[in-house]
Amino acid sequence: MKKALLLLTVFGWAGLTACQDTDSDESTAPAYRTLDGKAPLIIAHRGASGLRPEHTLEAYQLAIDQGADYIESDVVLTKDQVLVCRHEPMLSGTTNVAELPQFAGRKTTKMVDGVAYEDWFASDFTLAEIKMLRAKQAMADRSQQYNGQFLIPTFQEVIDLAKAQSTAKGRVIGVYPETKHPTFHEQLGLPLTDKLLAALTAAGWNSKEAPVYVQSFEVGNLRVLHQKSPLKLVQLLDADDVDATGNLVMKAPYAQPYDFVVAGDARTFLDLTSDAGLDFVKTYAVGIGPWKPYVQPYTPDKKLPATSLIERAHQRGLFVHAYTFRDESRYLLKEYNNDPKAEYQNFYALGLDGVFTDYTATAVAAKQP
Repeated sequence: MKKALLLLTVFGWAGLTACQDTDSDESTAPAYRTLDGKAPLIIAHRGASGLRPEHTLEAYQLAIDQGADYIESDVVLTKDQVLVCRHEPMLSGTTNVAELPQFAGRKTTKMVDGVAYEDWFASDFTLAEIKMLRAKQAMADRSQQYNGQFLIPTFQEVIDLAKAQSTAKGRVIGVYPETKHPTFHEQLGLPLTDKLLAALTAAGWNSKEAPVYVQSFEVGNLRVLHQKSPLKLVQLLDADDVDATGNLVMKAPYAQPYDFVVAGDARTFLDLTSDAGLDFVKTYAVGIGPWKPYVQPYTPDKKLPATSLIERAHQRGLFVHAYTFRDESRYLLKEYNNDPKAEYQNFYALGLDGVFTDYTATAVAAKQP
């Protein structure tokens, strides 16, 4: 997920969700307005990405140790068609690839969702070459002390970690992969969605009951998966920004699923939150993953009344996992008084079913009475 928000204390983000807390006494547990009445899921957004370089086994492990229900992995394909975990097909923002002279000639320009990027692309590297890279913290104001220490994991390694830690911790830890830019991969002849389905099938997780959610900002790949598999699918909802009056700004490349753009479908992400849009999503998905302002709008001055999105989604049997929750004060609305737990508690009270969070421990703590 994106994005670099303005350095204003009034801006905030929502996150995705994870598994249920089964340790609490049901007789004293608070009542939740979630779709199933259970506590919201805590989804570790790229692992414990606020504390470790994102999409590394070390970031995932820390999130698990802190109580994550699910660990989220953005997946892209290498040149030799291996799923690896990176937020984007571009590598320079989260790895040291630019520092390695042997790969200087790999820098190139490719179109991703209609935008030209000059960078190093995972699709031009074999897995062996990807394993020569090291991860770095993507955000300059977060700790850089672990830069250059951790490898880039394959999605198979994430599956193996989740299974091993489920056994070690005595609780189910799920995976929450996102297909990153399926149209981009397909245009390169790389079968991203098929490879993901094959990996989950090989893991014994091609079922509705599996501890897996598959998410995407595009629609077509989710509809194909729905035809092929009973996996739980989640439609992500993006936007470019929020304007001065609190309205979501629909501006390319964040206005539409990119496969809609290619197909000439004029519907935006905002259109998918209308009653008709939610009815459409219901035909292939079991939930939606909106950016936080879809649920809790705001202006530069104040928090606005919550929208009806959660209620209308729940009426259709769709759960709502929102992104991205972060601890830093610049992402928090002023009403939260610099307390990130207050933001979670606001969303929990609205009935949110799950949060995508960079700081698992904070999300878990906010659930405590």
